[in-house]
Amino acid sequence: MVKMNDRQADETLVKLAQNGDRNAMDVLLKRHAGLVRSLVHGYFLYGGETEDLIQEGLMGLYNAIGDFKEGNTSFKKFAETCISRRIIDAVKASTRKKNTPLNDGIAMEEGDEWADPALSPEEELVFSDDRRELRQTMSGVLSDFEFKVFTMYVDGMTCSEICEATGKPFKSVDNAVQRSKRKLQQVFKKRS
Repeated sequence: MVKMNDRQADETLVKLAQNGDRNAMDVLLKRHAGLVRSLVHGYFLYGGETEDLIQEGLMGLYNAIGDFKEGNTSFKKFAETCISRRIIDAVKASTRKKNTPLNDGIAMEEGDEWADPALSPEEELVFSDDRRELRQTMSGVLSDFEFKVFTMYVDGMTCSEICEATGKPFKSVDNAVQRSKRKLQQVFKKRS
């Protein structure tokens, strides 16, 4: 009998789970629960607890199992991306909710251009100023490639999507994102 490596085992289990095998789904959820917990570390959910973020991460893992297609990346990398996105989306949504009393202070008419805003006009202005300052800082610190990749990353694209857009390998894109984060952290630490 040929022994499968973790990647092959994951991908075999994913195929089984996608075809309705509950045992395969359970094995994958248990196998990657530690990954979810490690990705939750360092995030804060306004009005929630760590367990809420873990649940969001597990939903990201569940979605990854359903959406995975064999290709250039391993299931674990794909799952990591899906889990991270789900956690970040939950954190972003919770920070918008903390301003609910301010945002709901004015009744909105159907068809009003401000109906159901993601950000209030004041937040939009601050966000655009912060974004402009971030772009200026980034252009002064990052290489052209790092700037391009990190801009796409900040705009919400996954590393896989950035690979497709730039035609660069996953490792190059991932390394550029990590270098950019380190460089910008150093700049912002000096400012504070």
